[in-house]
Amino acid sequence: MRILISNDDGIHAPGLKALERIARALSDDVWVVAPENERSGAGHSLTLHRPVRARRISRRRFAIDGTPTDCVMMAIHRLIPDQKPDLVLSGVNRGGNVADDVTYSGTIAVAIEATMLGLPAIAMSQEYDNGARVHWSTAERHAPDLIRRLVAAGWLGNVLVNVNFPAVAAAEVRGISVCRQGRHKFGDVISERIDPRGRPYYWIGGVIGREQAVPGTDVAALEAKEIAVTPLSLDLSHGPTLAALKDALR
Repeated sequence: MRILISNDDGIHAPGLKALERIARALSDDVWVVAPENERSGAGHSLTLHRPVRARRISRRRFAIDGTPTDCVMMAIHRLIPDQKPDLVLSGVNRGGNVADDVTYSGTIAVAIEATMLGLPAIAMSQEYDNGARVHWSTAERHAPDLIRRLVAAGWLGNVLVNVNFPAVAAAEVRGISVCRQGRHKFGDVISERIDPRGRPYYWIGGVIGREQAVPGTDVAALEAKEIAVTPLSLDLSHGPTLAALKDALR
């Protein structure tokens, strides 16, 4: 099958190299279209007010000076000839994309855009502990078989699959958990600094403690050293509120 891979950490990211090895374990027809620079936290954003440029690195490898979403659009509509990809893989992100992370993540955005274009997509992230090395080999060892099983099982056309690998060595993974999205908030701390000219500037901080892991969630799966597999729907409508508002606003 033809596989398109992309990410939000950029064309030179070690996670993208890991994903290339994963993809090549599945197919000889692998295309790489990724951001020229890191675009973490870009979400599902588009570049609308300036040109987008594509730099050809090799026959099936391109760097885009835009967002992860731009990369998918450029790949599908301009860069990949003749036949659309059969599968889109995103990542492997440096750090987990669980709970509320998915609303900010450019890694997830790649899979969202592919899904909107009618292509099956899997986003993959490798959790790691701050100050510790990233166990890329964990994703590399477990991803190929997991992808084969996911593709064989299939999923609905308005759904993408979010996969997170725990922050442990490959041999320490305790299994696979098919689970729902958990909760935690990113960026609750804004740190103020002063530049050399005496003007303030700010850093938006990271996660300030995750909520206690609720059983059955992606957060709990990673804490249990399991691979978290979470189907995410593009339909954000909330059924119970929809029905309640229909009654209330008659």
